Amino acid sequence: MTTTTLHTPARVYPSLRAAWIPLAALCLAFFVEMVDNTLLSIALPTIGRDLGSGTTSLQWVTGAYSLTFGGLLLTAGSIADRFGRRRVLLIGLGVFGSLSLCVALVTTAGELIALRAALGIAAAAMAPITNSLVFRLFDDKALRMRAMTVMIIVGMSGFVLGPLLGGTALAHVRWEWLLVVNAPIALIACIGVRLGVAADRPEDLTKDALDVPGAALSVTTIGLACYSLTSGVEHGWLSTITLASIAGAVVAAIAFVRHEHRTAAPMLDLGLFTNGTVRGAAIAQIGTSIAMAGIMFGLILHFQYAYGWSPVRAGLANLPIIVTMLVATPLSEWLARHFGHRVACLVGAACLAGSLAGLSWGVTHGYTPIAACMVIMTVGLRTVMTICAVALVDAMPANRTSMGAALNDTAQEVGSSIGTALVGTLIAALVTTQLPAGTWSHSLVTSFFHGEQITYGLLAVIVGPIAAFGALSLTKSHS
Repeated sequence: MTTTTLHTPARVYPSLRAAWIPLAALCLAFFVEMVDNTLLSIALPTIGRDLGSGTTSLQWVTGAYSLTFGGLLLTAGSIADRFGRRRVLLIGLGVFGSLSLCVALVTTAGELIALRAALGIAAAAMAPITNSLVFRLFDDKALRMRAMTVMIIVGMSGFVLGPLLGGTALAHVRWEWLLVVNAPIALIACIGVRLGVAADRPEDLTKDALDVPGAALSVTTIGLACYSLTSGVEHGWLSTITLASIAGAVVAAIAFVRHEHRTAAPMLDLGLFTNGTVRGAAIAQIGTSIAMAGIMFGLILHFQYAYGWSPVRAGLANLPIIVTMLVATPLSEWLARHFGHRVACLVGAACLAGSLAGLSWGVTHGYTPIAACMVIMTVGLRTVMTICAVALVDAMPANRTSMGAALNDTAQEVGSSIGTALVGTLIAALVTTQLPAGTWSHSLVTSFFHGEQITYGLLAVIVGPIAAFGALSLTKSHS
């Protein structure tokens, strides 16, 4: 009995330090999911030369991952709430690590696209569960918020540092190693989860049957919606394929809502959205992700093309985001503690809108004002993302925490797709549909800056009201 007790993971932990093994493992899992979103973007020219692929194929090398990842988040959360969160996460990590090794067998762009799509499926099985399990490690709400803060910092660091890490690695190794390195990371995360996270208790899981039609309709809705945004940028918003994708997404969404209302065991209980916290947190997360993805995509073009900076220097230029994520923790916690969730998120929404408006002016005035706007934006992101993630999962029934985390992640993925599509479309419409390689002419740089000014100004008008509307639906909780 003594031996069993020593080797049984604690169900809850009294502090972050006591939970360092499972927390580090879950952070590693979240980091590798997020970094894979952007890691290969810097290697696309090299991949194109090695595999002899064209521009469209290279777009799908990154697009295939995000498409399957975003489309399957809700389904993965639903499966985890039924069959065990730790079990599904361990399977996802194992598949993710094993698939990453298969890059050594890739010889064509089609094979790489298929591999990236499969990696997106495995990542979808990991993403909502890592957040759900972090939430379950602690009973104390303050510890939950701090643990979620750590997760968000690690995840956003992976997203922002992907191009920098990829660019640095490419100077020394072949591009395949950017995926191979996932395998040992996944293995370490598996060991940490196995040692530090307690197995699910049957009473903590839902016994409802898996809603297969609902899962299929949700995948179709989200997949077609994300694809239509990508297709709009690539083929044009009035092209047949884009309009067909939008129509398909709308039809699938209507069918999903009708099915979920009628079935006895819905995958996503739509009645949850009558809860202001669930509804408001999801809406606010969409707003923050539009801002983050729009700025990240726009500034990658700004630094590498308009400024002509190297990938490594452009990656380093994003460090204000990482640093602010770390140092803004006391400020965000102080706002939540003294003013409550609603007011704190309204302050965060104001920071997001203000930073976008500031960028609209700052892009023509050098790096310093851009860095200052990054800092203000990150304070807003840090405040809204953490409070909404904790509030949303906390508002869910105990046997639906993975679905709550999946809903949170899906809202962020939808917002990211919208933000990237908005910036890509506006730059194409206001500047040029083909960004030339090499040094840009003075007239093109001037045109690009003008396009950025309009783009960021429009984003400020969109993001501010969305994030504020979501914040107004939250409670006044000071936890």
